[in-house]
Amino acid sequence: QVQLVESGGGLVQAGGSLRLSCAASGRTFSSFGIGWFRQTPGKERECVATISRINRRTSYADSVKGRFAISRDNAKNTVYLQLNSLKPEDTAVYYCAATLRLDALNAGEYDYWGQGIQVTVSA
Repeated sequence: QVQLVESGGGLVQAGGSLRLSCAASGRTFSSFGIGWFRQTPGKERECVATISRINRRTSYADSVKGRFAISRDNAKNTVYLQLNSLKPEDTAVYYCAATLRLDALNAGEYDYWGQGIQVTVSA
């Protein structure tokens, strides 16, 4: 098992940047793939970025490709999501999640979740 805690969210103007962090507990962090998801009220949770366990293969939603970057530091038990060129439509609660499955892109494939952190982008 793994426990996840997000940090680094807040309010930023359109065109600005934020860096989200996901800190993990335990000694098996490198065994998990990590995904970043976001959700707004009344909408389904969507996957925005993923990174694999040890080879650090990444994937991105089309809506954020070229603007967001996911990375991980297994020695620090931390995953990051760099948010650049932010738009008002990026406003959401962002979650990190962990999975033992390969190539997981759906929320139902992830077993462990952080509490979520608010990102608000003003026009």
